[in-house]
Amino acid sequence: MFRSFLTEQTDPDGFYSLIADDAVALVAEHVDLAGATVADFGGGPGFYSQAFRDAGATTVLIDADIDEIRLHGRRTPGSVVGVAERAPLADGAVDLAFSSNLLEHVSDLGAVSDEIARVVRPGGVVVLSYTIWLGPWGGHETSPWHLLGGHRAARRYERKNGKPPKNVFGTSMFAASVKDGLAWLRSRPDLEVLDLRPRYLPRWSAFLLRVPFLRELVTWNLWIVVRKPV
Repeated sequence: MFRSFLTEQTDPDGFYSLIADDAVALVAEHVDLAGATVADFGGGPGFYSQAFRDAGATTVLIDADIDEIRLHGRRTPGSVVGVAERAPLADGAVDLAFSSNLLEHVSDLGAVSDEIARVVRPGGVVVLSYTIWLGPWGGHETSPWHLLGGHRAARRYERKNGKPPKNVFGTSMFAASVKDGLAWLRSRPDLEVLDLRPRYLPRWSAFLLRVPFLRELVTWNLWIVVRKPV
């Protein structure tokens, strides 16, 4: 998995298919995907949606950017242009709502998490996974210079590459933290926590989430799985 991160630019199909298959395998521990309806928030070109469909689910993909949906020459069936802040789905419309690497791109992580959870039926599952700002990939393409400041890292990127980064700090990328995710969970005592840990680390690493500051540095990507009450 870690080696695959080195091939993101040279082999995006292979890279994203690998992490999508891995994520769906983790989700399948909590949800029977055969026949399930899945909302894929921020799914872009649809690698996660494809993996869910391969597992027997029906998907609707919601992304704010039509260019992202068409990225790599792909166009996923069931794709809708829309923002997670105002999801174009009714309350309780799906069995599973899934979001991978979206929440670091919204200004109000808690509000968007609530909106994602809104579209899940009672007894359904919500999966949230997002990149932690103080981790090694927190600044995305500006990493690791983001650790010296998001705006400074963006200026350095533009000087070096002759164009601004795709993810603009303060506009389309924010300093999402483990603390933010845990605060959202505390605000939703109605949700049953099924899994909570660093996504790309061994399962035993979940204890790191109890260590302030250290958790921000080593978590990399926070994995949250919760069930709505019936």
